[in-house]
Amino acid sequence: MSAQPLAPVIPSSAVPAARRRARPAAGRPLPLARPVRPVPQDVVYGIARIDASGRICERAIITALGWAGGDRLAFTAEAGVVTARRDPGGMVTLPASGYITIPAALRHRCGLEPGDQVLLAALPGQDALAACCLAVVDQAIRAHGALPHAHGGQP
Repeated sequence: MSAQPLAPVIPSSAVPAARRRARPAAGRPLPLARPVRPVPQDVVYGIARIDASGRICERAIITALGWAGGDRLAFTAEAGVVTARRDPGGMVTLPASGYITIPAALRHRCGLEPGDQVLLAALPGQDALAACCLAVVDQAIRAHGALPHAHGGQP
């Protein structure tokens, strides 16, 4: 018994009748989300992970600030946000590697642990860098009703 070859199945290039009768949607533009405020042009954002020594590295942020090895930095901390500013009297010297080391006392005050991710915001016009714990970012977003609370309920 010999097998009969099957004819190939090739879809027709003809437009189905249902599609020919449908009206084009060209008259109805799709709705687009609009930002509440324009995105700030004077801030550069990044995300970095804190290592076991409290170091963070995000080269685009350091480049945007124009910071270089040998620059002195002063740190402050408040409500989960660590701020670094270039300051000739600063207690921390930026190494040539470009890693910023958040002092241990400030990490503890802000609840930052090794492996945590932080949102970085470089403000070149103010010669400053803010590192914000993602838990604080999450809390702020949920407080404004943009996301449901972690337990799955409504804000």
